[in-house]
Amino acid sequence: MTDDLAPFDFELPRDHIATEPARPRDSATLLHVRPGLAPDPHMIRDLPNFLREGDLLIANNTAVIRAQLAATRGEAKIGLTLDRILANGSWHALARNSRKLKPQDILHFGDDPVTATVVENEGDGAVSIRFSVEGDDFDAFLERVGALALPPYIERPFGPTKQDDADYRTIFSQYRGAVAAPTAGLHFTPELLTALDAKGIQRRTLTLHVGAGTFLPVRSTIAEHKMHAEWGEIDAETADAINETRARGGRIIAVGTTSLRLLESAAREDGTVAPWRGETSIFIKPGYRFKAVDVLMTNFHLPRSTLFMLVCAFSGTETMREAYAYAIANGLRFYSYGDACLLERAP
Repeated sequence: MTDDLAPFDFELPRDHIATEPARPRDSATLLHVRPGLAPDPHMIRDLPNFLREGDLLIANNTAVIRAQLAATRGEAKIGLTLDRILANGSWHALARNSRKLKPQDILHFGDDPVTATVVENEGDGAVSIRFSVEGDDFDAFLERVGALALPPYIERPFGPTKQDDADYRTIFSQYRGAVAAPTAGLHFTPELLTALDAKGIQRRTLTLHVGAGTFLPVRSTIAEHKMHAEWGEIDAETADAINETRARGGRIIAVGTTSLRLLESAAREDGTVAPWRGETSIFIKPGYRFKAVDVLMTNFHLPRSTLFMLVCAFSGTETMREAYAYAIANGLRFYSYGDACLLERAP
């Protein structure tokens, strides 16, 4: 593909950016996008109408942590956004004022007894740190002093609210570790899950802990852009369900780009998968040949982002540009708290 960013850029009026979700969640718009056809608006609660008995819906069961921390090293104020836990138990983080940090520096968090030690300053604002507690004690520490790392386009002058604690959590949330919510999952309600079950749609989950770099725009060139690694797992039950669905001719429906990226990371050439566990930094852009996913439900993404490139790869760049133009012209709501689209894969 070309390295030109222009096909992935567009102007989005600021008043199209959602600052809170639709209520109820399944009342948001669902734009049905099919290559070669005009975009077709519906509601999230209509999703079962577009799926078939025997299809398999796969959602991300990661749960968001309070990843935003305010630390000090002496008189210096250090802002931290936890990105992902590393194999050795330390954390990769993005740091503001990071040039002041060096290995063995001790970071304090107000009067809290928990501290963190700098393991490495990687440059470009990235550091690895090790906290003085782990496990349940670490979870309790984040609840005490951390804040949700809401995307910057969700304006909260005084920080995330109590309502955000509920709004920025999917019905599938189970395993803590994500910095950002897998936002397509925010639309699901108990009533919608019941309707999917009644239609004969199978459901399974996987885990991809969404990192801090997922939603960053491409600032250099496509060829030079480096994806941040994210940790994920597909268990044997989900892998078996995928393979059984494929064998009987059913479709794999990914809820969100995070689910899709992990499925494609684990997929064999024939679209089947084995249980999978590890880090992925897969960068899906036009020219990619999809192996595992047939239909994608996803929110509307940032211009020049790797996620917009992903949906262009899935349904075609012109198809997605037309869909986004329709969404903007008709007042659909963008980004994490916004509306969604159901994408059919380009042949």
